[in-house]
Amino acid sequence: MKNDVLQLGNLHFTSRFILGSGKYSLELIESAITQAKAEIITLALRRANPQGLENILDFIPKHITLLPNTSGARNAQEALRIARLAREICGASLIKIEVIGDSKYLLPNNYETTKAVELLANDGFTPLPYMSADLYAARDMCNAGAAAIMPLAAPIGSNKGLCAKEFIQILLDEIALPIIVDAGLGSPAQACEAMQMGAAAVMVNTAIAESSSIPTMARAFALAVEAGRAAYLAGLAPISAPKPSSPTADYLGFLRD
Repeated sequence: MKNDVLQLGNLHFTSRFILGSGKYSLELIESAITQAKAEIITLALRRANPQGLENILDFIPKHITLLPNTSGARNAQEALRIARLAREICGASLIKIEVIGDSKYLLPNNYETTKAVELLANDGFTPLPYMSADLYAARDMCNAGAAAIMPLAAPIGSNKGLCAKEFIQILLDEIALPIIVDAGLGSPAQACEAMQMGAAAVMVNTAIAESSSIPTMARAFALAVEAGRAAYLAGLAPISAPKPSSPTADYLGFLRD
């Protein structure tokens, strides 16, 4: 476990918990760092506005890796423009690509996202595309220069859990890049299950931000991620028909004697 690191491009991390900051609060940031020991925090460009009254960058320690996203982009060109602005403000080449044109379900546009991956990769970014779990789209994103694939578990902010479990498993089986389960996880148990499946990391925001105790929930998610990763590395026992957990032959012979 000591040598088990998450690699994204040329960056390496020991934590596999990523905090989303869409429901930003100082308590959430502090808890994610102190309780969950997150090493990566996502942020939208509007949260990193140096001219704004409240700048999230003022509350994130320098050792934390920033993962700006292209929130608000409706196509690949807009994603490229937002990414360049984020790089100017944050100095970050690691970028989460979000291209969402649907305001009702907030589902990512896989086609435009794939185009954005290629544009950003060619511009020197390390792109992490947020996408609906689809094998063909994931393969196209890999070929376009993605450093990891970030499929949603369920609609963003829904806390519904691993609704896309079967499709995410296909990506885990077929895609060589890290798979980071993003959006929709509502409990530590769900995060643990995603990690047990073989996910490289999980990203959580709403489930922590809307809990009654942010510090306690942040810690719970951290423990769940660690437990799930350890279980995956150990190898889960196969599901089987009922069988005794202890040998019975000698015991029954002893009773006959």
